[in-house]
Amino acid sequence: MTIRENLEQREKEYLSPYASLSMDSKGRNRPEIECDIRPAFQRDRDKILHCKAFRRLKDKTQVFLSPEGDHYRTRLTHTLEVSQNARTIAKALRLNEDLVEAIALGHDLGHTPFGHAGERALNRVCPIGFEHSQQSVRTVDRLERHGQGLNLTYEVRDGILNHQTTGKPHTLEGKVVRLSDKISYIHHDMDDAVRAGILKEMDVPKEIRDVIGCTPSERLDHFVHDIVTNSMGKNDICMSDGIAKAMMDMRRFMFENVYQNPVAKSEEGKAERLTETLYQHFMKHTDELPEEFLDLLSEGEPREQVVCDYIAAMTDRFAIATYDMIYIPKSWGI
Repeated sequence: MTIRENLEQREKEYLSPYASLSMDSKGRNRPEIECDIRPAFQRDRDKILHCKAFRRLKDKTQVFLSPEGDHYRTRLTHTLEVSQNARTIAKALRLNEDLVEAIALGHDLGHTPFGHAGERALNRVCPIGFEHSQQSVRTVDRLERHGQGLNLTYEVRDGILNHQTTGKPHTLEGKVVRLSDKISYIHHDMDDAVRAGILKEMDVPKEIRDVIGCTPSERLDHFVHDIVTNSMGKNDICMSDGIAKAMMDMRRFMFENVYQNPVAKSEEGKAERLTETLYQHFMKHTDELPEEFLDLLSEGEPREQVVCDYIAAMTDRFAIATYDMIYIPKSWGI
């Protein structure tokens, strides 16, 4: 018996009857020789961790665009916080931590530069639309490894696709990540807003503070404990009515005071115009796309999709540098 088979047997003996077992995965789009050490979901976690799209997250905006300071979250630190919160919940509920971690690490791989500003811009200008959860799946299915994709399991891909509020994951592990994404950004975006001087803790309405606490760490602790307590022994991941309401009230408060705050979002109009301009430029000049994207075009992929692929893959810094190279006059000499 291989190490992988021993680990799969251990999952079967220890995990909750509602957990997703590696040995019961619905499989991959293309058959692969099994690893003799790692179960399927652990292998997917490693594939994501080592891919280029994951490394680019460090230079993509979370909420605050090009902030002055070293401690604001990026898309990468957001991803790591989602992963850690999800693993804490999964471990307490005896769910599959490898599956949870793989979904969490992959859930934002398709996110644009400049956060949701870039996503809005591409969705507005591209006739086929753009949504980062779908782009994350496309990234792992098609764009990584020079068009071959990572060939992940069904369960990981399903969790990535369905991590947003409207999503309906087919595994409990996917549901854990879906909730962990929300509680993570509520936690860290409030923390960043206080750091930026946009809000004070006492600005949070008292009826919210009375239920889930007065600091980001208190709120996160309330959320995690409530999810674990209310999901224990159930074939579902859920929150108590009171905490769920407070979470949605807090999310609404964040939208009104941070995500739509004119101070925090003062540069987003520029970011959206930059993103739209890059899209329009590369639609007219597809010959300027890198070779791997030209290969997609030669294989029959729609031009609109390939241009979105290229722009969505950019970091904030690379998008600005590309715009600068195309449109800003340079000094010259003989």
